[in-house]
Amino acid sequence: MNAKRRIEVFSAGCPACRETVDLVNRMACPSCEVSVLDMNDPQVAERAREMGIRSVPAVVIDGRLADCCAGRGPDEATLRSAGLGRPPE
Repeated sequence: MNAKRRIEVFSAGCPACRETVDLVNRMACPSCEVSVLDMNDPQVAERAREMGIRSVPAVVIDGRLADCCAGRGPDEATLRSAGLGRPPE
């Protein structure tokens, strides 16, 4: 099985962002490909705007903004329900 789950963490490098990066890395499965994207990069910031990201940290799983990141911040239960930590089906 070569399928990978693509996880993107939009981060500004703040303590809350670092906590989220640590959480995502702890939860990631062997099939998860985790990328941390720097919001200080104008291209990353533009992509975030296009995806509806209004605050950081934000987690995108397989191209979809995780529900927890649409307003109140990432939490483990919501990230798990979005697929983080398990291979794609």
